[in-house]
Amino acid sequence: MHYKSVCLLGGSGFVGRHIASQLAAKAYHVHILSRRMSHCHELRVLPNLQISEINIHDQNQLNMATANMDVVINLVGILNEKQHNGDGFHRAHVELAQKVLNACQHNKITRLLHMSALNANASQGTSHYLRTKGEAENLTHSFSGDIAVTSFRPSVIFGADDSFFNRFASILKLSPLIFPLACAHAKFSPIYVEEVAEFFVDAIHNKASFNKRIDLCGPETFSLKELVCFTSQQIGRKHWVISLPDIISKLQAILLEYVPGKPFSIDNYNSLQIDSVCSHAQIYNAKKSLKSIVPSYLGHKNQFYKDDRFRQQSRRDLL
Repeated sequence: MHYKSVCLLGGSGFVGRHIASQLAAKAYHVHILSRRMSHCHELRVLPNLQISEINIHDQNQLNMATANMDVVINLVGILNEKQHNGDGFHRAHVELAQKVLNACQHNKITRLLHMSALNANASQGTSHYLRTKGEAENLTHSFSGDIAVTSFRPSVIFGADDSFFNRFASILKLSPLIFPLACAHAKFSPIYVEEVAEFFVDAIHNKASFNKRIDLCGPETFSLKELVCFTSQQIGRKHWVISLPDIISKLQAILLEYVPGKPFSIDNYNSLQIDSVCSHAQIYNAKKSLKSIVPSYLGHKNQFYKDDRFRQQSRRDLL
């Protein structure tokens, strides 16, 4: 089947904007579903783009919005919830996944791409986030007989408007010389957002990806402490990054759980108990390293990363 039209849920988000741009460049008709039209302002310049303001959790609205589509891409996900019991994660991940599947069946859509996460596991996930991501992934693949499903499981994603490096940069700019860091030894294999978008777009017609769960990782692995030290240097600051003991890390998470905006939550802490690195047999490895991308948008150009001094400093601080 030749897929021509793609419906994007979460198309106004960080990854969604890059996927929408690449789809438009390849002459797909792109239909973005969003709660607010204002979130899609920068996307309106793309050709062959339609934006609908709907409640994606309303099954009837979702059925209508996905009519006449060939492909659905579900990128919706949250890292924190307003509640503290997992209900918010279940609604955003599992309940919505079921409604997306219902809409695909209702409209006889035969191709679905789903955004999951590394370490997503319905039964053994260390957090509400990872368990509900795993449950949604399993649910999505349970319909693979009628729908060709591909789920992608990325490590942390970076790019000019990311919420990882930019968030740490903002915090570090307001921090004193000493920066206490929870879960400093957690490991990541950061992947560039443009490459994530390419994997999604290329998979649409790639039958080898049908009914597969694919891990996405960048070419290098770093500890959280190494990434924070790197960020500090890129913004031109000098911080002494202190690795907090596990019990203090957990206490910090419990306290910040109730700070407006949840800068760090107990669910985040639980997610960080397992490294976000690729180990699954089905892996798509990206090529862009963060050293070639991140300095360009954090704004402080230097050679600190290139000569690996930030790694050396991190290791000294661990002693």
